[in-house]
Amino acid sequence: MTNRKINNFNFVIFGGDGDLALKKIFPALYHRLKDNQIQDSSNIIVLSKNEKDTDQFRIQLKLELLKRIPEADEKYVTRLALMTTYIKIEISNPNDYESLRLILSQNNHSNNIFYYSTPSSLFGYISAGLFGKKLIDQNSKVVLEKPLGSDLKSFEELNTTIRKYFKEYQIYRIDHYLGKETVQNIMVLRFANYLFELAWNRQHIDYVEITVAESIGVESRKDYYDKYGALKDMVQNHLLQLLCLVAMEAPSELNADNVRNEKLKVLHALQKYSADDIKKASVKGQYTRGKIGDAHVNSYQEDIEGYGSATETFVALRVFIQNWRWAGVPFYLRTGKRMPERYSEIVINFKPVPQNIFPEKSPLDRNKLVIRLQPDEHIELEQMAKIPGPGGYRYKSISLDMDYKSSFGNQFPDAYERLIMDVIRGNQTLFMREDEVRASWEWIHSIIDNWQGQELKLYQAGTQTLSDEVLLPGHEWNKI
Repeated sequence: MTNRKINNFNFVIFGGDGDLALKKIFPALYHRLKDNQIQDSSNIIVLSKNEKDTDQFRIQLKLELLKRIPEADEKYVTRLALMTTYIKIEISNPNDYESLRLILSQNNHSNNIFYYSTPSSLFGYISAGLFGKKLIDQNSKVVLEKPLGSDLKSFEELNTTIRKYFKEYQIYRIDHYLGKETVQNIMVLRFANYLFELAWNRQHIDYVEITVAESIGVESRKDYYDKYGALKDMVQNHLLQLLCLVAMEAPSELNADNVRNEKLKVLHALQKYSADDIKKASVKGQYTRGKIGDAHVNSYQEDIEGYGSATETFVALRVFIQNWRWAGVPFYLRTGKRMPERYSEIVINFKPVPQNIFPEKSPLDRNKLVIRLQPDEHIELEQMAKIPGPGGYRYKSISLDMDYKSSFGNQFPDAYERLIMDVIRGNQTLFMREDEVRASWEWIHSIIDNWQGQELKLYQAGTQTLSDEVLLPGHEWNKI
């Protein structure tokens, strides 16, 4: 990431002493300060309902950063803390925004960023409070964290509320997956390598797998998760965004609207589910008691203390894109909690060779392009090679591996670092436009509306076996 400094700004974080801010936002700001991209004269303003003052928050922030960032430099931690001001606020009380107005009026920074690190139910109150104190102008930006609604109707209501106060060009709907370096590299891999672009179509690709597996349970998110489940929490945003990057056409120029236009075309081309095909093309599951490593873990219903809950913690979908490039190519989307290991990856499975000409006739593995997003980010191309030595044509599958850390060093920016800097600079390429979110909810509803009455399959925590169902010959749902 370039170390070019940017102009001063006011970074206003509602809910800025919460878990997201302390775990992601402030570490990202720390690294950008340490890399000399942001200046000490910029302001970070934290607003929360909790009883504390600026000095108390600065002490809390320093302790959190020193704990969370490996080998944190205390000098930069202190510098970041001194840039920060804390304001106690009751978000629903318009009068409480006067303190924020006074602080912002004391400097001439024209770049005001309002980060809503709160439940979406508070977005309307915050926007109205800012508007009431005349704190929103044409240069203001607002960052919205998911969830952006729990269905199409609630998204439209939320979007209508936000759009009363902000224009679309001011709104940054964040999906941290789009800021990951390996996700960004999908664009370069596809559109800067002639070999892959020639093969990136239904003539050469048999099927595509997109998997986000988590070993953790619901942890502190039980109330939220039981309302949303894996489909709304993961598929509607993260997995569909990865699908769009894999399947989209090349934009004419690499700018925000052109990229998002191409992603929108993919969302509109997704084949919607009907009552007839939903059972053959989807599986939903929920974890029971089991073991993760050596630790015994509870069932989902025990974790949420909600016995009888039918919320899914695992989803597998077979998806088709109805356009010329991808007609007939299945995309398999899978995500689940309490899997044996945590990883996210995209696997491009190429078609098998048309005929095995070698005399031994042992199976020829198909070529695969594996894009590992996390952990241990790397890209590998699996191909067949001859085993050295005499004895005829003996062969095996080997991998050409590009490991990110060995190629580019151990430290590359976290997703939030990239996304926050893009907000400050005003680059919306990695953020979702309202019509993208709307199209994704419209497609998700074809699943929700047809899932009624479908069996919820149980799987033991720490395993990846749901059932014996076979989606394609040799391709099982339970292959997480």
